[in-house]
Amino acid sequence: MIRDKYGDGRRTDIGFDEFDISMEDLIPREDVVITMTKRGYIKRMSTDNFKSQNRGGRGIKGMQTIEEDYVEELFMTNTHHYIMFFTNKGRVYRLKGYEIPESGRTSRGTAIINLLQLMPEEQISAVIPIEEYRDGEYLFMATKKGLVKKTSIKEYANVRKTGLAAITLREEDELIEVKYTDNNSDIFLITQYGQCIRFDEKDVRSTGRTSMGVRGMNLADGDEVIGMQLDSQGEQLLIVSEKGMGKRTSIDEFTAQNRGGKGVRCYKITGKTGNVVGFKSVNEDDEIMIINTDGIIIKMRCEGISVLGRVTSGVKLINLPEGGMVASIAKVRKDDSEEEEEEITEK
Repeated sequence: MIRDKYGDGRRTDIGFDEFDISMEDLIPREDVVITMTKRGYIKRMSTDNFKSQNRGGRGIKGMQTIEEDYVEELFMTNTHHYIMFFTNKGRVYRLKGYEIPESGRTSRGTAIINLLQLMPEEQISAVIPIEEYRDGEYLFMATKKGLVKKTSIKEYANVRKTGLAAITLREEDELIEVKYTDNNSDIFLITQYGQCIRFDEKDVRSTGRTSMGVRGMNLADGDEVIGMQLDSQGEQLLIVSEKGMGKRTSIDEFTAQNRGGKGVRCYKITGKTGNVVGFKSVNEDDEIMIINTDGIIIKMRCEGISVLGRVTSGVKLINLPEGGMVASIAKVRKDDSEEEEEEITEK
């Protein structure tokens, strides 16, 4: 054949160099929904999976999860926005929205360890979507030993595939929470022994990415910080104990003070309550999930939980089996973009 006798290889390459186009430019910019479970399964879904329904609709079937797993993060972002993953070891990793594999509504997704080069015993403690890194915006961090740190978001604009140090931690300390702020919020920290401190985030000077941070709260021996919230997240603090007791208390009962203090009593701990295991800033129409150590999840509306003063134990929120304990709580918030609001869980 003529082709076999006279043919040779292609002498020109077809590429995008002439047009200065990267492969990323060919990926459509579209809104997507990202979900991640407590056990670290993550997926990207089209917003078409969350079409609005008429009032009174039955909703849609959620993802299939393995035993004792549940959706912990769910938010809307864009395929070209960054998703930042902070770990308990004080490191940060980053993916673009399109780098998270797309899956169907009912599928479990992909294990996050297949996408990020996590170190041994590293666990994701916060997930934050970022559109762009702007001046005047910050990441505010808290550790279980009471240290806090505020760093300009621009310090995290170049995250390597292997991750980047987000905060320097002392031995036995862990990063427990990260919030995206504009330097205009009050910070709440609560400990397992029922102490709470409220202070202005401006009391914390912005420091570099690898700094250790400063004292946010002075802890009693053996005490640990179990969470951090902002005043903008709700009008009451919902506090839940190990043995299923809980209450709401107005944030107005907590006067702002200087950071580094011991705070004030926010929960009355008794043998009937056990220590505090979680708290969230909530409003009347919010819903929460309570997860026990057997993996059982109960969802309830905040309006049915008593509003009580600071130095109280609250009421029983969940009946636990013999020896059972509350493991954690999660706040269910709503996606206001939908007519029939889809449930979204906030860590």
